[in-house]
Amino acid sequence: MNAPTAARTLRVGLISDTHGLLRPQAQTALAGSDCILHAGDIGGPEILDRLADIAPVTAVRGNNDIGPWARRLPDTVTVRLGALTALMVHDLADLPDLTGAGVVVCGHSHRPRVERRNGFLLVNPGSAGPRRFRLPVSVGRLHIQADGRCEAELVPLDMA
Repeated sequence: MNAPTAARTLRVGLISDTHGLLRPQAQTALAGSDCILHAGDIGGPEILDRLADIAPVTAVRGNNDIGPWARRLPDTVTVRLGALTALMVHDLADLPDLTGAGVVVCGHSHRPRVERRNGFLLVNPGSAGPRRFRLPVSVGRLHIQADGRCEAELVPLDMA
């Protein structure tokens, strides 16, 4: 008799506010992701291309993403991640309806945070691009179990 195999955890890389700068530390932190969600202010299509070398990418347009390449990106997107539904938007204020979301991923503020709120998990991976003020430079990860349970992790990038 064979022992049952454990269900695999889905690993989702989270990044936002690259503003045209994809640091090697961010690429290293996102390596091994099953997919990557970019929550806007990308800075150019080459950032998405380089992320796609790591894993499939889903992205939304940020307030600083302009030009023909950016017009092809949605303002919001719903992504099915295993047994979990994720909503993604650049600025949380632009997401009017959070119904049905297990996870909401946003950017814009450059402030990393993980918070449980009204039945969903809110994650802002912070800014992975140019440092702004004294805010940390970071990315995030979601670890999603087969039954939909989800944990989020913020990953500060070593800037030494």
